[in-house]
Amino acid sequence: MTAQSTENIMSVYTEEGYKSRKDYLECLAEDMGAPVDDVFALASMLGPSEDFDGLVTALEDQYCY
Repeated sequence: MTAQSTENIMSVYTEEGYKSRKDYLECLAEDMGAPVDDVFALASMLGPSEDFDGLVTALEDQYCY
């Protein structure tokens, strides 16, 4: 991954008000009532491109309904 692509990925999180991807995932875990380890494992499998879509949907399906 290039420095530019890393910067672009990080800007997504900072634009949404988070310090980093880790901060986002920890907040998401808290908001969803999900164990942090589960959120990190699922995020690792899905990849950063799914952090604001597929990951949220999967967590909602598992922990919110």
